[in-house]
Amino acid sequence: MPCLPARFAAIILTFAPLFLQRSWRHAEVLLLGAILAPGKRTVTSILRITGLGRERHFVNYHRVLSRARWSERDGARRLLGLLLEAFVPSGPVILGIDDTIERRRGKRITAKGIYRDPVRASEAHFVKASGLRWISLMLLAPIPWAARTWALPFLTALAPSERYCRAPEAPQDADRLGAPDGPAGAPLAP
Repeated sequence: MPCLPARFAAIILTFAPLFLQRSWRHAEVLLLGAILAPGKRTVTSILRITGLGRERHFVNYHRVLSRARWSERDGARRLLGLLLEAFVPSGPVILGIDDTIERRRGKRITAKGIYRDPVRASEAHFVKASGLRWISLMLLAPIPWAARTWALPFLTALAPSERYCRAPEAPQDADRLGAPDGPAGAPLAP
């Protein structure tokens, strides 16, 4: 990786303990690229912005997201700590929650459900949408230079449909479904 300013490198290195050494090399590129990439933050756009657009072993970067073992919840805890330190070191902590429906089709998309579409529906007209439901938890922080409060997401998890969770053949792979990987009620922030 390129030589980073010390303050920026310290922030990035906060996430290093989440990964094995081999995975961290690829995760570091993905993290830096996600910060730098304009528009959609796909693995391809991240590799391009970091100068690795012609990387022959690009699949290794995809595997960090699909196969590498790391704790999403611990990563969210570390990110929340950094956000609190930077934006609300002494003030009240206000959190927001939002859900998004990702429209997905196909036999292999098993955790999908049918939900009310909040964008197309109105009070008088009910519109359904099929897909995956994602829940995002955000820190609502006043940003001094923006003169407004911003929602800074630090944790997003898949919320499978009730039908999927009740199905007897539902896989017990809780990590892939975004379930907490710690004991119930464990604090997210230190």
